[in-house]
Amino acid sequence: MEHVFHADNSIANTKPRLDSYLAELLSDMSRSHIQTLIRSGEIRVNGSAVKPGYALCEGDVILIEEREPEHTAVEAEDIPLDIVYEDNDVIVVNKPKGMVVHPANGHYTGTLVNALMHHCRDSLSGINGELRPGIVHRIDMDTTGLIIACKNDRAHNSIAAQLEEHSITRRYIALVYHNIAEDEGTVDKPIDRSRADRKLMAVCRPGEGRNAVTHYRVLERFPVRGTAGSGNASNTTGLPLTLIECRLETGRTHQIRVHMSFIGHPLAGDEAYGIRKDPLRGNGQYLHAAVLGFTHPTTGERMTFEAPLPSYFEETLAKLRGDLH
Repeated sequence: MEHVFHADNSIANTKPRLDSYLAELLSDMSRSHIQTLIRSGEIRVNGSAVKPGYALCEGDVILIEEREPEHTAVEAEDIPLDIVYEDNDVIVVNKPKGMVVHPANGHYTGTLVNALMHHCRDSLSGINGELRPGIVHRIDMDTTGLIIACKNDRAHNSIAAQLEEHSITRRYIALVYHNIAEDEGTVDKPIDRSRADRKLMAVCRPGEGRNAVTHYRVLERFPVRGTAGSGNASNTTGLPLTLIECRLETGRTHQIRVHMSFIGHPLAGDEAYGIRKDPLRGNGQYLHAAVLGFTHPTTGERMTFEAPLPSYFEETLAKLRGDLH
């Protein structure tokens, strides 16, 4: 599919960003999808690859050569799904711990995409290509909870636009180390690939990486009380813990894990960003996507779904509460 646009004299004084200009011009494409096309070289200006923030000038020629979605080589697999909601446009799934969202190096089977392809057959959007049909956003392999997939490109563009506008509700429950003194707070720090380990993410300097905002509030505290043999109840991990709710304003890779570690409250069980000799290691990070809300692509209805904590998370909380009472 090929489109050619000419920037006319109406932009001479404003010099808009390329991605913003096209998002207004092409109502059937979300800004995030346009940015993806620009970065992949499928959108060029005057024959050259540019960045999404390229400032358009009068006379610029914009060429869009969007490749048709490739036929997927990923195999459908009959994997049970905990389906919270489903219709002709979207499907909301409560993802279990240990399931990768889409095929990648080392994980080409057993993923959510493999399961969705079996369940939905040919009804998945093709916007994200052969390895990620239907996938609009991700949660980590060892993060549990709600994720939405789309069954057609129109629904995909709608949900992607809501993500870009930060109008989708995403609330997570996390168990973090150490006592958070304040009842609520916000971490507003950009995130980029770690220079020390390219497989990990890290908070970076202003002007670098991508902006990332996480709001959190304390739900429950588990202090260490007493000492061994004192007769007082104690949190037997030996370290104070805090149960929090995190609300994402943006959705960067490993965002909650990186932000909470940065402010000195790493997630329990997090082997990448957590503490050494973590007594709760082994279950994956204690992070659960508990609430997901969005505007339905067809009906315009605001829909909100909740998923209960997984059993291992509940069992750990019950033990901590028992230790303290």
